[in-house]
Amino acid sequence: MLISVIGFVILLLLCFSGFPLGWAMVLVGFGGFGIVRGFEPALATLGQLILDFSMSYSFSTLPLFILMGAFVYRAALAEDMYDCANAWLGHFRGGLAMATVAACGGFAAVSGSSAATAATMAKVAIPSMRRFNYDDRLAAGSVAAGGTIGILIPPSIALIIYGILVEEDIGKLFMAGIIPGILTILLYITTIRIVTVVKKDWGPRGDRTPWAGRFKALGKVWGIVLLFLFILGGIYGGIFTPSEAGGIGAVGALAFAIARKKMTWPEFYKSLVEAGKTTVFVFTVAYGAIIFSNFINIAGMPDDILEFVNDLNVPPMGVIFAVMVIYVLLGAVFEGIGMILLTVPIFFPVVQSLGFDLIWFGIVVIMVTEISLITPPVGMNVFVLKSMLPDVSLWTIFIGIGPFFVADLVRLALVVLFPPIALWLPSVMVSTG
Repeated sequence: MLISVIGFVILLLLCFSGFPLGWAMVLVGFGGFGIVRGFEPALATLGQLILDFSMSYSFSTLPLFILMGAFVYRAALAEDMYDCANAWLGHFRGGLAMATVAACGGFAAVSGSSAATAATMAKVAIPSMRRFNYDDRLAAGSVAAGGTIGILIPPSIALIIYGILVEEDIGKLFMAGIIPGILTILLYITTIRIVTVVKKDWGPRGDRTPWAGRFKALGKVWGIVLLFLFILGGIYGGIFTPSEAGGIGAVGALAFAIARKKMTWPEFYKSLVEAGKTTVFVFTVAYGAIIFSNFINIAGMPDDILEFVNDLNVPPMGVIFAVMVIYVLLGAVFEGIGMILLTVPIFFPVVQSLGFDLIWFGIVVIMVTEISLITPPVGMNVFVLKSMLPDVSLWTIFIGIGPFFVADLVRLALVVLFPPIALWLPSVMVSTG
């Protein structure tokens, strides 16, 4: 246990000094394994782990959905989604902020990335909200919080990574994220409603769109909605696997971008490069996490933690709440995907031994990670938003996030206390094999 703790301390020091997370985990994991078992076995294990992981069929799901997100971004879909949501919600007090959250959910359903969702919606929604005299606190808070939906609503890169780490059905994880994702959108919209009742000047009413205009706005997004439903319907019905769905989604998104005359050869090249860079980044962190987790496993950390938990004699749900607190604290210094890769190999054996469903635990982990994306002092989505809005202070953004943070805690409590919220859809789906 002691050598594992020392390894964690060294890892944190490297990360705080600006060393890339993936390479920091590779170095600490390799060094720790070498100290415990010898450096020749450590070198052999290093190569074998990277080879096995890179050849994993499940891992092929990841770059395909990343490419799909790149094509969707090039299709300039976010603007139409925002216009559609605004046509239906804009006449309410705080309606533009509600439309932003709804559009974030729609864009998340085809991008799978929190940072991409936040950055894109900042460009689309903030100018409109400022034009209608929305307070920067509500405008920034709704974009930062809405962006977090990107790693929960399928297809989610974070859910794919979790599924690979714990060897769970990625299709079932996708299904498990749907109802909590919808719950998130509804809670955020309710939060905006409450805030604008208390602070009426934060979100003035917009003009009411005629019914004809609302249905016309729906017509702009029917293609991508159909693609999303086809992908999830195919996975749900056992027609194709998540990896096959990623390929179908990428081709469908490309066809959609071409049909909208948004895809040129230069843009196609940019999409491939962007997807390649993102994949390399995720793979590097993933390799580091596998190597580091291998070190802490042979050092006995998961077994020591389980023994410690048993000695405490606390109820299983108490352990879950303790794990969630750890995630929130780690989220203050780690980026979301890196945190999942680092911690899941440590915690999931403990959670599994306590009898909890790993599909449910995956959704809980993703939701806590979402909270960490808007938690100071790091709050990845906050800094993405700050880079897009240099004239808005971090303090203003964090104030705006406050009500959404409370909504996140309510949602987390509901899913933790009532697991069927996440587990009902996976329980009735056809296996994808």
